[in-house]
Amino acid sequence: MRQTLLGMLADGARAAGEAPAVIERRGQAYAVVSHAALRDSIAAAARGLAGAGVRGGDVVGLWLPNGLDYLAVEFAAAGLGAAVLGINTRYGVFELAHLLATSRTRLIVAPGRFLDLDFAGRLTAAVAAARAASTDLPPPMVMVFRADDIDLAAFDVGGGVARLSLDSDGGSMADAGSPEAPVNYFTTSGSTGAPKLAGHSQDAVATHAPIAAGAFDIRPGDVVQAVLPFCGVFGFTIVMAALASGATCLVDPVFDGPTVLRSMARFGVTHVFGGDDLFDRLHAAWLDEPADLPRFRRGAIAQFEGRAVPLASWARQRFGAELNGIYGSSELLAFVMSRPLHDDLAAQVKGGGRPVSERIELRIADPGTGAPCAGEGEGELQVRGYNRLIHYLGNPDATRRAITADGWYRTGDLVSDDGDGAFTFLCRNSEALRLRGFLVEPAEIEQYLMSHPGVDVARVVGVKTDRGDVPVGFVTLADKALTAESLHGFCRVGMAAFKVPARIEILDTFPVTAGTNGVKIRLEDLRRMAAERLAPAQAGP
Repeated sequence: MRQTLLGMLADGARAAGEAPAVIERRGQAYAVVSHAALRDSIAAAARGLAGAGVRGGDVVGLWLPNGLDYLAVEFAAAGLGAAVLGINTRYGVFELAHLLATSRTRLIVAPGRFLDLDFAGRLTAAVAAARAASTDLPPPMVMVFRADDIDLAAFDVGGGVARLSLDSDGGSMADAGSPEAPVNYFTTSGSTGAPKLAGHSQDAVATHAPIAAGAFDIRPGDVVQAVLPFCGVFGFTIVMAALASGATCLVDPVFDGPTVLRSMARFGVTHVFGGDDLFDRLHAAWLDEPADLPRFRRGAIAQFEGRAVPLASWARQRFGAELNGIYGSSELLAFVMSRPLHDDLAAQVKGGGRPVSERIELRIADPGTGAPCAGEGEGELQVRGYNRLIHYLGNPDATRRAITADGWYRTGDLVSDDGDGAFTFLCRNSEALRLRGFLVEPAEIEQYLMSHPGVDVARVVGVKTDRGDVPVGFVTLADKALTAESLHGFCRVGMAAFKVPARIEILDTFPVTAGTNGVKIRLEDLRRMAAERLAPAQAGP
């Protein structure tokens, strides 16, 4: 049976019983929000949106930090039949202008004040830039939350401005949403150009949320740490899974390791999801101030910095908690695959696994031709199922390129078929290296470099030359006395000669981007740096 987001929320409320829907940190205090109070807030937000003219088929830009405000507008827009475009609060003028021009957003909801960020100034500049590029683009209306002491005129970018309040008058709202209609657009990573906006229907989100909850044993009465940005598919899917299953979301608008750790202990968190960068910061906070987490039992860890194994070992040994490796994307609603629990943690935290639902189909295709491959092997992963994007908003050409004639989404990721329905993520197709005729994923070289006790983090990229790909390694060090020459010798001893990096560069820190799903190393910057380092050698005889 197809379902809407409000229908999914009602099912979760019945399962929750007396447990709260949300516990939200507000400064030094915490607000405990019941399911009844959440429904009231949604109804209040819906009246505000409807009063601003939001109707079915509109796109509402949601430029808010994590919190009750975000959830109220999310469900209110869904109930009105509109779709939400999640916007990271850290986005600058360039990113905002691209999103506005692509989505043609009718309304933007923004905070009157959050941290020291200039929302009004950035929005004004972004609308001007977007309208300069698209002269027929109408300016959006702006609705401002928590704006009692704010000059609203600063937020008027030409489409009007108003306050939005969650104060309830006890009324309710009818669900006018359609299960088949788009309800959320998520920005892609932008690794192949400007970010695209991957759209999903109400039924897809409402179907996937309880499936994701089941994959990680989220039950009524559990408390799920909801600290990843709701505007990103990873954080969004976590909070939807919690609400759909009757669990409570412990919401922090800003990630601060010590504060989050204390709130986890205080409210008995059972589940934590994030990249290894997030778990690394929690681990550092725990080393400074150890805390008991007796209810912590499950979660997922995405490997962005190569630390998943030791961090999963810490969670298992200290708390008895199990962290799984996963695979997903904005186009697939995250949590496409998950690893089963295993004695071998290295196997358990690898990216990939088995599909979280029998309704999700996976196959491998030839990266060059796109033709499906028979039997086990390596190739590009293609996915078909309820969780596949509907389209890229405002980009029909990208939609046609991404989806095959028979309905499979081309992920652009290289995987290995491990048999028995399991797959292992290797790398992005564009990151794979062709070294002397052999296809090599950079992670293989990176893992070897990080097996050296003096190496903290390693990344390997390829530079295209007339002799093919040339690997270049970048490392940060735990042992500052280590040299690039000694690491070269280490590689020559333990790896095939064609895999040994042509250069190894020692960095103080990696260039990173704080994305909606975690902190990621900017590989394009490393490729540029690698090409610059190799240029003198390439200029020789």
